[in-house]
This record gives sequence, C-alpha cells and structure tokens, in this order.
Amino acid sequence: MIDFFSSLWSDAANLIEAWSDFYWFTFLKYLLKITAAFVITLPLALEREFYSRSLGLRTFPLVAVASCGYVLIAESFLSGDTPDARARIMQGLMTGIGFIGGGAILKKGKNEIIGTATAVSLWSTGTVGAAIAFDRFEIGILVAGINFIALRTLSPIKEEIDEDSYSDDSDNGDS
Repeated sequence: MIDFFSSLWSDAANLIEAWSDFYWFTFLKYLLKITAAFVITLPLALEREFYSRSLGLRTFPLVAVASCGYVLIAESFLSGDTPDARARIMQGLMTGIGFIGGGAILKKGKNEIIGTATAVSLWSTGTVGAAIAFDRFEIGILVAGINFIALRTLSPIKEEIDEDSYSDDSDNGDS
C-alpha cells in the first residue's frame, strides 16, 4: 500500500514538474495567432455557407487554423533565418490545400464546371493562416478581405451574366 501511494506521489510530482516547464507565454502567443486565423476567415466562411456552397462554415476557418498551426510547428524547428525551409513550408501548404480545394471542383453537365471560386477561396484561406503564423497580420487581413469582397460583389454579377447567356442560348434554339 505504501508503494502505491509513493508511486502516486511520484507521478503527481512528475506531472507538476512537466507543467512548470510549460511555456505559457508561447502558448498564449500561439493561441492568439490561431484564434486570429479562425476569426479573420469567419466572414468568408459565412459567405460560402450562406450561398450553400460545398465548403463553408467549418472548412474555411479550419483550413486557416491548420495552415497557421503547421507554420508555427515548422517555425519552432527552424533556427535562424532559413528562407529555403520557409519556402518548402509554403510549397507544402499550397500543394496540400490545393488538393483539398480540387475536391470542390465538379463538372456539371457537358460544359459547366462549378466550385472553382470555392476552391480558390479555400486556397487563399490557407494563405491567411500562414500569413498570421509568420506575424504578417496585414497580409492575412488583406487576403481575406479581398477574397470576401470579390465573392460578395462578383458572384451576383457572374450569376446575371450566366442567366443572360443561358437565355440567349435558349432564344437561339440551342439546347
């Protein structure tokens, strides 16, 4: 019985020692960055969700958070100024998120492809997360803002153009 309590006390002491080595300032800094990546991409996610797109409210912020997290983890392993390593991080993110976004692109009918705006918006959301991880909040905010404005202002124009071209095709007897 004494061995049990001795072991329990030893385990508790080890746990307390592990928590004392926890880098609270770093944790709070990373928490701020990851939260910022999430919040900055919420308007874009809501816009996609509002228009019932294939990807939306959950996907966009999570892509930004994951991008931010991957960059933060990679940065913790880098020592000094290593632009080649940072470039490889960005290449991996761009490729991976491009692959995810590619799943949003669908061929509908003979001549119609849908989901390209959602795919590229998802890709740019990865940029937001990476920019924030690299302490470039201004880039993250600008990319998210421009993406949001483009979707909100250009989507209705595109839909009107598509409707006009569809009605022009049907007026000509084309089916």
